[in-house]
Amino acid sequence: MEKFKEIAIDLAKASGEMLMGGLGTVKDIGHKGEIDLVTEADRRSEKLIVGRLRSAFPDHSIIAEESGGEGGAEYLWLVDPLDGTTNYAHGFPWFSVSIALLKEGEPILGVIYHPVLNELFWVEKGKGSWLNGIKIFVSRTPELSSSFLATGFPYDIRESKANNLDHFSHFALKALAIRRAGSAALDLAYLACGRFDGFWELKLHPWDMAAGFLLVTEAGGMVTDFKGDKFNPFGKEILASNGRIHGQMLDVLNR
Repeated sequence: MEKFKEIAIDLAKASGEMLMGGLGTVKDIGHKGEIDLVTEADRRSEKLIVGRLRSAFPDHSIIAEESGGEGGAEYLWLVDPLDGTTNYAHGFPWFSVSIALLKEGEPILGVIYHPVLNELFWVEKGKGSWLNGIKIFVSRTPELSSSFLATGFPYDIRESKANNLDHFSHFALKALAIRRAGSAALDLAYLACGRFDGFWELKLHPWDMAAGFLLVTEAGGMVTDFKGDKFNPFGKEILASNGRIHGQMLDVLNR
């Protein structure tokens, strides 16, 4: 585990440094969907991370956002080389690198790096969640009405009725405030360290959620699907909270 963690942290930092070098200079912007962007920075970051992981752990499986992949091995790495591509492409300084390791389908290690603020979040199952060497915990906010929430919207928001707009409007009337900053991995990391009290989103991918899921749970929070059932990194719903407001958030989602 120590080797796994050391390499994941080194790769997140190296990738973050590379991304910072290109911030504000992005020219080659492509589209995976009408509003789903991809940049050369995504591809370079992923190439760096995946190449090193394959070299270090040839028997492991890897699934990465841009190049895909498949599971099958005992250990599976989930890589989001640039979470917040739209932000990055426009020079908006809210993006991250997210790397998670699963063993037999269960997350056991996660690293999320916010290079703009040099904030390194890491978590190892059973050993707590950490930010720049300091152990972190979720907030103690007891009521939804006093809670600071985060969310996001799916890329098919223009075509699908399952677009989170209904949930957003319901929560807006119940919570203190909501932010939609554009990096689910960072939203979960900020929840783990008590900056946010709750987070929900739908139609995410496993590389968006796996590291953040473990950060939140090891920091004392709760993560489920929208029905309150066990969270599945390969599912399409995530509800994360400090635990104290979880039931109240479930009530809003299922009204």
